[in-house]
Amino acid sequence: MAAPAHAPVLLDRVVALLAPALDRPGAVLVDATLGAGGHTEAVLERCPQARVIGVDRDRSALDLARERLAVHGDRFTGVHAVYDEIPDVLAELGLDHADGVLFDLGVSSMQLDRAERGFAYAVDAPLDMRMDASTGPTAADVLNGYDARELTRVLRDYGEEKFARKIAGAIVRQREQAPFTTSQALVELLYREIPAPARRTGGHPAKRTFQALRMEVNDELGVLRRAMPAAVASLGVGGRIVVEAYHSLEDRLVKQVLTAATRLDVPDDLPFVPEGQDPPLRLLTRGAEKADDEEQATNPRAASVRLRAAERLHPDRPPVAGHPRDARRTPPTHGAPR
Repeated sequence: MAAPAHAPVLLDRVVALLAPALDRPGAVLVDATLGAGGHTEAVLERCPQARVIGVDRDRSALDLARERLAVHGDRFTGVHAVYDEIPDVLAELGLDHADGVLFDLGVSSMQLDRAERGFAYAVDAPLDMRMDASTGPTAADVLNGYDARELTRVLRDYGEEKFARKIAGAIVRQREQAPFTTSQALVELLYREIPAPARRTGGHPAKRTFQALRMEVNDELGVLRRAMPAAVASLGVGGRIVVEAYHSLEDRLVKQVLTAATRLDVPDDLPFVPEGQDPPLRLLTRGAEKADDEEQATNPRAASVRLRAAERLHPDRPPVAGHPRDARRTPPTHGAPR
């Protein structure tokens, strides 16, 4: 099976941010969203002292990545798990911390390319959309089982679909005649329900609905809400976390967790930070970084990426609440040059 040609988003920047934490014998990176292994391959090639634990809930992705990365021998370990299980994965491998954690969120190009998985709207395929195809409800189950109010919530919150209520009502009416089983019926409904002026902007009219269904089927925000604190807690001193998000709700959640962990809890007018009061993490990025115009032109998935990163400064110190002045007290660094 040949490795896919799809380029990982912000590959050089991701490796540059992780590399300082992986520059020692036995350093461990957890690639929490392994996919086809593009980011992991680059880390293994450019950080020769590191090993990578690749986590993915998609067994097909794991099989592909294991074949692709076999040349690196025992420096790569593939694990079938969901990324909110990072502490359990480390414990089962006899590790008490990670030196780096990487999240590249959302659906992978490999999943989009396999029509039978139902992630893509360009071809007629079963409405599945499960990242772990062995368990859980499918997109068809959501379409055929949720009431209009629940469908509206999913389309509005996860797809940011302006016509969520209109589409939800049409779905409920149509499934009374025949249940939804494949993508074509849904795509045709969306063309009918989304007004023509709206269809001419913002990409394919099915894009937002398919994104929303995928996020609901895989509980992506719920998993991320659990995974981010777990990943931060798993970092050893000097360890780094890098997150690539493609949805505003995901990026907001990532920002909240990292801000809480890099926030000072001292009065505004205090001229120094008392011992023991400095935050457990420091930011490595100033806000959310984006791909440049050149990468966006050659890699469509890069258009919506938002990258954030942080480094652990202290062991076993929980995030503290207080005044968000980390940018002044611990100025961001951009790590290794791009």
